[in-house]
Amino acid sequence: MSCIRIAAVTSMEPETEYPIILFDGVCNLCERSVRFVIRNDRTGHFRFASLQSAAAHELLSSARYEHDALSSVLLLIDGKLYRKSAAALQICRRLDGGWPVLYYLFAWVPTAVADRLYDYIGSRRYQWFGRKDACWIPTPELIARFIAAPPDTSSGHCEPHGAGQP
Repeated sequence: MSCIRIAAVTSMEPETEYPIILFDGVCNLCERSVRFVIRNDRTGHFRFASLQSAAAHELLSSARYEHDALSSVLLLIDGKLYRKSAAALQICRRLDGGWPVLYYLFAWVPTAVADRLYDYIGSRRYQWFGRKDACWIPTPELIARFIAAPPDTSSGHCEPHGAGQP
């Protein structure tokens, strides 16, 4: 990893078995991004959880990371927590097909510049792509890729049943 990206990485304990992507569960752009990762991760390498879930809060607490509401995708992998553009690039790096090329094309961009673009898009994502009233519920075929059970949509909240269950 380039030293340019060091500022966007936090060490955490314990290490996770799989890379875990934490995303805003009501954001349409975020849901589309997760679906994109699933389509381009044919080996099923990544796991997922919405930032609204108890499982995400538990993981972030164990990393002693105070996340800034729902403003960033987070990637937990190999004892490290990546956020914003660093997370996006690390995800691309681990996808199937030609997507890892994006990592090598953009890893040289300074974090401050890449994160500024990330923040610009992130602050407008609901306006441009919309949002849901409740978290996205994965299909039964995909549920094993999520580290918590599907959210309780009857309450309109994104708190999953059985949070933290594998």
